[in-house]
Amino acid sequence: MTDTLRIGLIQMVCDEHPETNRRRAAGLVREAAGRGASIVCLPELFCSRYFCQSEDHRHFELAEPIPGPTTELFSALARELGVVIITSVFERRARGLFHNTAAVIDADGSLLGIYRKMHIPDDPQYYEKFYFTPGDVGFRVFETRFARVGVLVCWDQWFPEAARATSLTGAEVLFYPTAIGWLPEDRETVGDRQLDAWRTIQRSHAIANGVFVAAVNRTGFEPAQACSDGIEFWGHSFVAAPDGRLIAEAGAEPTVLVTAIDCDEIDKSRTHWPFLRDRRVDAYGPLLRLWSDGD
Repeated sequence: MTDTLRIGLIQMVCDEHPETNRRRAAGLVREAAGRGASIVCLPELFCSRYFCQSEDHRHFELAEPIPGPTTELFSALARELGVVIITSVFERRARGLFHNTAAVIDADGSLLGIYRKMHIPDDPQYYEKFYFTPGDVGFRVFETRFARVGVLVCWDQWFPEAARATSLTGAEVLFYPTAIGWLPEDRETVGDRQLDAWRTIQRSHAIANGVFVAAVNRTGFEPAQACSDGIEFWGHSFVAAPDGRLIAEAGAEPTVLVTAIDCDEIDKSRTHWPFLRDRRVDAYGPLLRLWSDGD
């Protein structure tokens, strides 16, 4: 493990054909490794278009086991390139049981483990509850060759509890594979506010926990498979430092974003802003309740 390393975020356009997306993603991981990245993260559900825009039983055919085609491809690639790869999988765990899963592959090609998305949305054109069972492996940290990383997935990024729980397990970098964008009717009226809120909540996780945050989004317009108009995925993948500043950020175009981080900044942040030291764990019982009615 090293204090200074380079991380790569693959912001890509996704095709409807899984093999096309896997080949494209593998080429982009090679590019990131060629530019010095030691840890490379792919966006959420990149093996296909974002199928959760509609509730359609045919889409379950896209699911695969772990190990399976995606993890086997990127395990071989990680071993060849000597890099850590975080890849997203529509996991078929058993007959009729599916998860939105991130797999962490170490630089020797070994599968360190998986994280199953805990928070599952159900919004217009984000009908994930139809497809995914909530995760059951908890919030996890993976000891890779280069750093201790935590992985959370998309909707998880809005929940400070998830970032805190993962950070308290020892994460130095929180990775968020993501698929988020605008509905056509929202772009002009609230688009800028939505993007800023997405960026702000994740920067706040970096500050509150004294960790690096890396959010990697897909990009491009993807038409819906049913009656809706589609989603314009906004890209804007970024890396934030423990003090919340943006170290690097992409625009809306397909990008391989590679940037250096220095894990010594975690010590500096946590000693100057000792939020973890001053937590009142004896007083946080109400957080274990869905809501308080004042009793």
